[in-house]
Amino acid sequence: MRIALRLKSKISLVLAVLLLTFCLPFALAGCSAPNPNPEIPATASPDSTQAAAPTLQPTIPPTPAPPTATPEPLAARVNTNVILLADFQAELARFQQAGTNLATLQGMTDEKFVLEEMIQQTLLAEGADQAGYVLSEANTQARLDQLAAQVNLNEWLTANLYTPEQFKAALQKSARAAWMRDTIAAQVPLTAEQVHVIQILLYNSDDAITVNSYLQNGQNFISLAKKYDPNTGGELGWIARGALKDKALEDAAFGLQPGAYSPIIETQAGFHILYLLDRSPEKPLDPETLRIYQEQAVRKWLAEKTQASQIEIFIP
Repeated sequence: MRIALRLKSKISLVLAVLLLTFCLPFALAGCSAPNPNPEIPATASPDSTQAAAPTLQPTIPPTPAPPTATPEPLAARVNTNVILLADFQAELARFQQAGTNLATLQGMTDEKFVLEEMIQQTLLAEGADQAGYVLSEANTQARLDQLAAQVNLNEWLTANLYTPEQFKAALQKSARAAWMRDTIAAQVPLTAEQVHVIQILLYNSDDAITVNSYLQNGQNFISLAKKYDPNTGGELGWIARGALKDKALEDAAFGLQPGAYSPIIETQAGFHILYLLDRSPEKPLDPETLRIYQEQAVRKWLAEKTQASQIEIFIP
């Protein structure tokens, strides 16, 4: 308002100067200009041949546009979803505060491990969205209430470097990712081809060659297995594909027919000779093997999803 008043005062001053300049030569005549043509009145109407003097209007500057908000720094972008740098730094601090060695076990830095976990969670949550899963507000609140019943929620949030808004968003994202992970796991068949195997495990090649010669000379494999392992008799149980860490052992076991034994197989654990007791084309998976299959299914889904996604990383 002060700007408008100053502008009006300046315009009034300009008008006063203009009027004074125009009237000064005719001051003695009462500030009226002589009429050069007596037939035309000095006080002509708007329809007269004299043009009206232009009216000066104050110039109003345009209203400036509001400033554009500065975008928040990103750690990564996964398709149309973003991982804020602040969220990544907070998650990294929580991970390091927990003091786990998960990153070291996988040969990663803490930063790389945390970012990869956040990217995978984002892909899973995106998969849930695309599948039509919707986490209701009531469901979210129920989860918050459940946590609040176990701990002092405000203290827990502070100790774990969350604001209430950040934790609610993290909880919703985690729930969507968990739903997608469970959906993938539920698609794993509950049965699979399996073989029932026992082994003789030896720790030097000379002993392995000696035992192999006993077998070639007709000694009973089961008796020898009990001799070298009195506690379990070399029992490995029913094995499904993918359950053994060493692929050479798995291939040897599934390549046998019941009653046959394998050549000597060297692994980091020692020297193995396998014997096939039985096999089944479709046998229910035990809980541990089912869990392994489900984890493999989730990893396969994530690998395919990652390959088909546009992922940008903005931190070293």
